Amino acid sequence: MMQTLIVDHIARSFGSMQAVKDVSFSVTAGEIFALLGPNGAGKTTTIRMILDLLKPDRGNITVLGKLMHPALLDRIGYLPEDRGLYRNLKLLDCLVFLAGLKGLSTTEARRRAQTYLERFDLTAHSQKKINELSRGMQQKAQIITALLHDPDLLIVDEPFAGLDPVNVRLIKDLLREQATAGKTIILSAHEMHLVQELAERMVMINHGQVVLYGTVHDVRRQFAANAVVVEGQGELGQLPGVVDIQRENGHAVLQLADGASPQRVLRALSSSDRFSVERFEVALPTLDEIFVRVARQQIPADGAEGVAPVPLVEG
Repeated sequence: MMQTLIVDHIARSFGSMQAVKDVSFSVTAGEIFALLGPNGAGKTTTIRMILDLLKPDRGNITVLGKLMHPALLDRIGYLPEDRGLYRNLKLLDCLVFLAGLKGLSTTEARRRAQTYLERFDLTAHSQKKINELSRGMQQKAQIITALLHDPDLLIVDEPFAGLDPVNVRLIKDLLREQATAGKTIILSAHEMHLVQELAERMVMINHGQVVLYGTVHDVRRQFAANAVVVEGQGELGQLPGVVDIQRENGHAVLQLADGASPQRVLRALSSSDRFSVERFEVALPTLDEIFVRVARQQIPADGAEGVAPVPLVEG
């Protein structure tokens, strides 16, 4: 697969403050890629460098096979965390105007806008001014703006903000459709359960550096405790290598001794005539749990030794 975006050892300072120290990652066509980080980690600065709003002090950014330059911006769609619509324009007029800035004719922009307005259940509000729309409606309008010119690379920053569960599902389906069509999606969000559901790969930035990078599954496995989840019928009884059993919502979490093998536990359960296994899996932490753990770890600004680094999963 073609690499739509390559971020190669970029850095950026503002006076004496180094917002991004050394960030590298790549994103391929047709994938939903998560760009994560706590507030103040350098994530927004990284996005602005990708969009050519800021120039990196060092390093390179390659978009669609070319070093980033303003001419490539028409092939990028961007949903900012802060809304940027013209509040006194009518919704349809605002969408058409912004699509025109990306090179669409008025006729084509209007046709595409009306299609999206219908899908987003906004047709009845098309003649309302932006400032007359609810927060959720404005969020959907902003998402439409990012999509109207059919970008090859779509960067969405907090796309689920202000949306109810019905519209969250709508946006999830839309992002998956874009990826299936070969578009590249960079998803930045704080709803870790949605990131975990949508993204196959991820990078996490903290203190201006990459601290996690790889598939979401591999990152979760890296942080997994030595435990397994079991669901079934009957009595578990004594099992080899199991030091503790906790029962939660119809399943049991089996804590294993150091060096104990989950496969050995599974063999013991499978051969037991007192328990019928319906589910057995290694207990993986949620991305939310990992995010909190990594975000709390302090990384020295000068790169001094003596502080254990966050494990890095290479992609």
